[in-house]
Amino acid sequence: MNKIILILVTAILLTGCAIGERKIKVFSVEEPRQKLEHPMPTPLELEKLQWIIIHSDNADEVFAKMEKEGLDPVIFGLSDKDYELLAKNFAQIRAKLQETNTLLEEYKKYYEDYEKETASENPTKQ
Repeated sequence: MNKIILILVTAILLTGCAIGERKIKVFSVEEPRQKLEHPMPTPLELEKLQWIIIHSDNADEVFAKMEKEGLDPVIFGLSDKDYELLAKNFAQIRAKLQETNTLLEEYKKYYEDYEKETASENPTKQ
């Protein structure tokens, strides 16, 4: 009896696999790009600084003028080499900002060109 049950179970399993294979249909739906609604960054509006050049010949005069104007005669100084490094750092900052702005413009152009292409291909989908 066990042999008969074993043969029937095996036959059912084998015929179940042999009935046929199912084919899965794979399809994809193209999702349109999202619109970029981000405004371009606005330029910085920095506070105006007054640079005072102090050297050994005018130090007393500058300190007297600052005290007369009610300013504390405090100096934050840079050597000429450090001032040069400061200028180089600002040049690097400007270059990085320009690179970032260019990248943003390219992204905007990429998305706007794509929207124009899809609009011309599908004029009813506007």
